[in-house]
Amino acid sequence: MSAAGTVSGQTGTGAWLEMAVDADVEAVEAVSEILGRAAPGGTSVEPAFELVDEGLGARLDPTRPAIVRAYVPARDRAAADRSVAEVADALGHLQAFGLRPIGELRTRIVQEADWADAWKAFFPVMRVGRRLVIRPTWRRHRRAPDDVVLALDPGMAFGTGLHPTTRLCLAAVEDLADRGVLAGARVIDVGCGSGILAIAACKLGAATALGVDTDPIAIEATAANARRNALARRIRAHEGSLPTAEAGFGVVLANLIAGVLVPLAGALHDELRPGGTLVASGIFADREAEVRGAFEAADLRVTGRTAEGDWVALEAVRA
Repeated sequence: MSAAGTVSGQTGTGAWLEMAVDADVEAVEAVSEILGRAAPGGTSVEPAFELVDEGLGARLDPTRPAIVRAYVPARDRAAADRSVAEVADALGHLQAFGLRPIGELRTRIVQEADWADAWKAFFPVMRVGRRLVIRPTWRRHRRAPDDVVLALDPGMAFGTGLHPTTRLCLAAVEDLADRGVLAGARVIDVGCGSGILAIAACKLGAATALGVDTDPIAIEATAANARRNALARRIRAHEGSLPTAEAGFGVVLANLIAGVLVPLAGALHDELRPGGTLVASGIFADREAEVRGAFEAADLRVTGRTAEGDWVALEAVRA
């Protein structure tokens, strides 16, 4: 990345020059107009935000600057350099007024292929517990004799094994298998995301698994990943939430958050058969007591606890 000046880096036919400027909220419109003159395709504005609702939502923060971005073709280096110079000059005039804070112009070269595939670099082959191995479909893995390999393409759905909440759930599923709880069980994965938990459960001994999620993208991802793992006949995925009208599951997997687990406690109980086991993850440590209280009120007896960092997973049994 460089400040305003000449374009540097590889500038093939699939390359674009990104121009980015930090701008106070009140200056966003003026900065966007300047960048838009150089980029006929328009500009994008990335407002400053903070995560809320345990990471499920976002709140705009007007006290911090937004980022205004624009892109021009980089294959013609001279033309790209002229665009940078014109934008830098216009921004300089705007900054001279000193009305609202505006940052320096930053530039970088972005390859089209990077936009399509760069995210894949963040998903390595990962071992969870003793046997489970999560292998992204675009990576290779030399399988050990005891490995249980989950071939996964997360797409846009949550659930890659990278997040502590997913790792806690996977470790709990492996533990259930070691104790014989999964053998021949009917499993439901509530908030199935990519289907990773349902796939792990079936590969570790469950007879069938049902994935439910309110996001249709998650349903598509779960079905596709079930096919990749030769489990299409044992794993179904339905859009929706609880209740499912298919109660009587031996194991319920719920990698959600405390704010969802608490109101769903009664419904989670009803999905289980008597003596069935619930694994609940996505719980911030400071909300653990609240979740425990909701489970106990719903006649779910907490029998186990694991933690990673600030995240907690609980195991409970329907009395």
